[in-house]
Amino acid sequence: MNARFDRIGLGRFAGTGERLARAVTIASVSFGRGLLWLLAAIIVGCGVWMLLPLSRGNSAEPVRSDVAAVETAPSGDEAVVSSPSEAQIPTMAELGRIRISSQTWRRGGLGSKALVTFTLRNDNDYAVKDVEIACAFARRDGSHLTDRSRVLADTVNMKSRKTFARIPVGFVNVNADQAKCSLVAARRT
Repeated sequence: MNARFDRIGLGRFAGTGERLARAVTIASVSFGRGLLWLLAAIIVGCGVWMLLPLSRGNSAEPVRSDVAAVETAPSGDEAVVSSPSEAQIPTMAELGRIRISSQTWRRGGLGSKALVTFTLRNDNDYAVKDVEIACAFARRDGSHLTDRSRVLADTVNMKSRKTFARIPVGFVNVNADQAKCSLVAARRT
């Protein structure tokens, strides 16, 4: 076929068309291979992600903490302790003078994480550590969305206050507009 085009001087255009068709074919094959590799990488990544354990703040199961829960102290007749480990658990009477005096929250991490700033006030005669807070997030109309909790390993000295700035509590719903944090537990040092 090139022989006919050569007679009139158009042989080089016929060769260009064949080269262009060959280049388009090579590009489409390599693009298809690239998509295949991308799909394989996505499948492997999802498989690895499914095998990772859930983090404490994002699981649907109730959080079991190593920190003692704050609860009311039993009356004198009911104060029978069945095991030595229960004797070490601080009660509300001991921790009743710990409170959150001020709190604010904002979004971080492209709007998906909650960053809480609060001041913890300790009016006790001893220092506390391993303070656990629980934050409840709600919509603008007040309907509940999600709960997140966090244990803070810092120590709050006796008769003092400490401000914790921009503490990441966890991922929150994009519709969350309000947050209310409360003290759940603390350990006496």
